[in-house]
Amino acid sequence: MPTLPIPSAISMQGKRVLVTGAASGIGKATAIVLAELGAELVLCDLSAMGATRDEVQSRGATCTTAMGDLTDGAFMSGLFAGERLHAVAHCAGILMGRPWNEDANWNARFHRMMDVNVRVPLELAFAATEHMAGHGGGHIVLVGSVAGKTGGTSLSTPPDYSASKGAVHALVKWMSRNAVGRGVMVNAVAPGPVQTAMTRNSNMGPTLPLGRMGHPEELAWPIAFLCSSAASYMSGAILDVNGGAFVG
Repeated sequence: MPTLPIPSAISMQGKRVLVTGAASGIGKATAIVLAELGAELVLCDLSAMGATRDEVQSRGATCTTAMGDLTDGAFMSGLFAGERLHAVAHCAGILMGRPWNEDANWNARFHRMMDVNVRVPLELAFAATEHMAGHGGGHIVLVGSVAGKTGGTSLSTPPDYSASKGAVHALVKWMSRNAVGRGVMVNAVAPGPVQTAMTRNSNMGPTLPLGRMGHPEELAWPIAFLCSSAASYMSGAILDVNGGAFVG
């Protein structure tokens, strides 16, 4: 029976990785961790990524930046038009914190949430699969949420956000079924509350099992693992990274 080389430590040497949402939060932390592991990076965001680029390059990694809107099909297609990508860490997403039943623009907000948090990861994962399958395979990691499993960690969690992240979890399973036979592994992490710009006004930390919210780096390392050959037999998994906020 043939055996596969199992890495003694996670390494991304010689691997090229696309990280979306790279300007801040989980995306920025993921880019930095991947740089520390030796990856070459393509950073993508709507916002300027100079700070992330500087952090990545200070760790000896090479990177390019692609500033644009992932809801633009032409922009997204261009991300896969160049040289081989070995992994994609899709960390971009939105959360609109205003109570949904007090939002006069609820209908437009709902469609915007589904566009960014559901349609974009589906189309991105599909494009990445087509690209990677033609280059011998790869890894795709999406970011779901504990809210997609539980409806949220507090009564203030918006229903449109919970629904969008539940959809991401379903998409991971669907994409895995369609991609794994082509050598592309599709997984996700489901974070609990994490200290990012999205949650800057949250005070739920003391109510959580660890007594605090997570740090972006605590999501970045599991994402990096799923981008690596150490996860060579994982596909269709939703990895809970929530400090014990949800066990099930």
